[in-house]
Order: sequence, then structure tokens, then C-alpha cells
Amino acid sequence: MEELDRIDRNILKHLQANGRLTNAELAKLVHSSPATCHRRTQRLFDEGYIQSVRAQVNPSKVSRGTLILVGVVLDRSTSESFAAFEDAIKQLDVVLDCYLVAGDFDYFVKVRVRDMADFNQLHADTLISLPGVRQTRTFFAMKEVTDNAPLEF
Repeated sequence: MEELDRIDRNILKHLQANGRLTNAELAKLVHSSPATCHRRTQRLFDEGYIQSVRAQVNPSKVSRGTLILVGVVLDRSTSESFAAFEDAIKQLDVVLDCYLVAGDFDYFVKVRVRDMADFNQLHADTLISLPGVRQTRTFFAMKEVTDNAPLEF
């Protein structure tokens, strides 16, 4: 991988802010020719600097306005129990993110649901019966201060 220069970093900055930019618009913003901009953007994809481009959907508009963080403790700390939990959690469409963490929990899971009643059902029917789950602790987000902020580099 090559080192990122000013133009590469500028391309990444602008695409994080607006992934719908055309190549011509992006080229103007980063002060390069469209051909150079296209080649550089393609290289950033090819080398894994850009993983994907996607729309950020307003959760309230699709009945997923309640954000919840769940700390999960497993009954065993083995690679098999971690793998079983991770395979199961990936199947849940309400799970946005799942992180293996150090500290009091094994995992933090970020969930979006319609409301508290929806989460209560998810918790009772699904979360506590996932493979290896011994304990969960739930944190309801009262206000989203920042979400999916762009990376600075």
C-alpha cells in the first residue's frame, strides 16, 4: 500500500461527507482532473481504504427510532463460545454493531428497535437465549450526540 497523500486524504474526507458525489464533482473539490480522481478513488477501493459506499437511513422513518446498547457476558470464555455467539448475533437484523470488548462484558451490541416494548420482546425471546449468554445489561440511549462520525486522519 502506498502512503496517503493530501489528495487521497481529501478524497476520503469528501466521500465520507457525501458518498453521492459524482467523479467530476469530487475531482473539482480535490483539485485534480476527473481521470486522476477516478484512478485514485479506484485505488482507494482496491487497497481497502474505502470499504463501501451506502446510504444512511433515518431510523425514525423506518420504525427503528429506539437505540439500545446491550452489554453481554458469556458463560465461558472460549473460542468456541465466542464463535457460536458471533454466528448467532450476525443473524439478527436489529443488530447494527457488535464488538468483542475487554472489561466487565464480553460484547457490546448496538441494537435499533421500534420502541421499549419491541426491545422487551427481543430480549425475552431472543437475546437471553443466544448461545452462551449468561447475563445482559441494557443501556437505553436517551439522546444520540454523535453517530457514525467521519474518521479524521
